[in-house]
Amino acid sequence: MTPTSLSSQRPASQATRCLANPPAVAPIQASDSPASLMSYARIAIAVGDGAPINNSKTAISLIRYRGGDIVAIIDAENRGRTAQQLYGVGGEIPVVASLAEVDRPDSIFVGIAPAGGEMPDSLRRVIAAGVDQGLDIISGLHDFLVNDPVLSSAAQRSGSRLIDVRRNTFHKTGKARSFREGCLRIHAVGHDCSVGKMVTTLELERGLRERNIDARFLATGQTGIMVVGEGVPVDCVVSDFVNGAVEDLVLQNEQHDILLIEGQGSITHPAFSAVTLGLLHGCAPQGMILCYEAGRTQVKGLPHVQIASLERYRDLYESLASERCPSQIIGVAVNGRNLTPEQAEQEKENVSARLGLPVCDVYRDGPDLLVDAVLNLREQLFS
Repeated sequence: MTPTSLSSQRPASQATRCLANPPAVAPIQASDSPASLMSYARIAIAVGDGAPINNSKTAISLIRYRGGDIVAIIDAENRGRTAQQLYGVGGEIPVVASLAEVDRPDSIFVGIAPAGGEMPDSLRRVIAAGVDQGLDIISGLHDFLVNDPVLSSAAQRSGSRLIDVRRNTFHKTGKARSFREGCLRIHAVGHDCSVGKMVTTLELERGLRERNIDARFLATGQTGIMVVGEGVPVDCVVSDFVNGAVEDLVLQNEQHDILLIEGQGSITHPAFSAVTLGLLHGCAPQGMILCYEAGRTQVKGLPHVQIASLERYRDLYESLASERCPSQIIGVAVNGRNLTPEQAEQEKENVSARLGLPVCDVYRDGPDLLVDAVLNLREQLFS
């Protein structure tokens, strides 16, 4: 997606945001875009004032995986703290009150993903200041920057580039095409949203590369795209084209020995199941990692909807995935953020006994157990 500044009217509703003023070029490609997201090395992360931690996944992931490129977090309510104090990662990266306090930034990355993707006023003020200074603004919100006439006009004057990573022009349906024999596809699936699917696949990539395996993480959400510079924002692709967009993403990367495809949502989620299924059939995984948060019993944001058992999710994902390509759950990634170390160990033992699968918490333990499971599957399929 080549960065651009377009003047237009704000869309009437969130449903129209994904389609308003689509660019005439392909989405972000880290390898050939002159404004590759990976070229920014002095990033200021803007989250608005006092953004809740549960809305700050993008900020936390950027700090975790691109910490060397981050110079500050802009959050007036938490000024004077460090990233470590605020988020539990990031060491001494400072939290400041305004853009004026950031040392020589080259860009502003929007670090929140609030429900509905709309922009808080406090965040808008920081973005407007960045545009006035000619900084590039990178956003994963559904509320596109280029559809804001005030920001777009200011960007045209200052030379600021407004980059909406969710904006896309995918328009191919899936064709059930064959992938390269020998390319192992591993897909993270979950029992709900925001349980660690992206982190699990990124950590798997790291673990496999440490063993000199040619592995590649494929981003399917705005945060993953901002971390690695390219991917498919599946939750903003027209529903008919999700399968095809993901199929193309795999085909473009099938030269790698192992592909690790980030998951989205949940197959039973009342709001997002369509995205989950399109992604599942588009990437046609041979193996899946089942991700869940220990102790979560209701769907995020829908407390009246109960989450099913892990056994039920295992059966559903294997059955539905295998309609496209024979597939199996090969391991479980538990998010034990609300557990003590002792409780986490007991949780892993219990789930492993129930499902007969290796279980690990990549945040606490690293990915080695799941790396072993991936390599065992490769041995089974390709030896």
